[in-house]
Amino acid sequence: MQSLKSIQIETRDNPDSAVIWLHGLGADGNDFAPIIPELNLPDKLGIRFIFPHAPIRPITINQGYQMPGWYDIYSDDIVSGEDEHGIKASSSAIRQMCEQQEASGIPPERIILAGFSQGGAIALHCGLSYPRALGGIMALSTYLPLHASFANDANPANHATDIFMAHGLEDPVVASGFGKQSFQFLADAGYPIHWHEYAMPHSVCPEEINDIGSWLVNRLS
Repeated sequence: MQSLKSIQIETRDNPDSAVIWLHGLGADGNDFAPIIPELNLPDKLGIRFIFPHAPIRPITINQGYQMPGWYDIYSDDIVSGEDEHGIKASSSAIRQMCEQQEASGIPPERIILAGFSQGGAIALHCGLSYPRALGGIMALSTYLPLHASFANDANPANHATDIFMAHGLEDPVVASGFGKQSFQFLADAGYPIHWHEYAMPHSVCPEEINDIGSWLVNRLS
């Protein structure tokens, strides 16, 4: 996979932390960029927000229609017959973005991986397999992909990394049950993971945005 194009927004000059935030299927990096002012982050936090654009690819469940996607989806049952190649290729591309931030002088413990839906699945896979401890992982309206190979893919470096996982109770796209199963799987494996539920569909809501802002402040202050 070629290096990804992205939108970058810095909250002040010379930021000392980075949040790499991945959009969902069919969207692009512009999707979550407007959320930054709503997070009510303190002025003292210097964050480089990076919103990468997923590559355009045919999506099987959408009759092969080409759209931005981190991996293919074959059926409504998102956790069976997964696109392992696509998931791992996108995870590798995001790993390169993390490494670029490290090379720019931001230490890994000041890098947050975040994502919504498909983007959240990649944030979990990439973050939990990253070879150095990250500052946190935020997974919104999503699930952990490739359960069967997780033990081989996971890196002990991120076994103590804080995970914020949130889901809408009325989600018709990624059922909250999928997210809850992933949460329980990671909790049982000893990860410090926190589950948040909201009365919403496959989206974000003001209460969730407030909780995200508080979590980011806790992770990066």
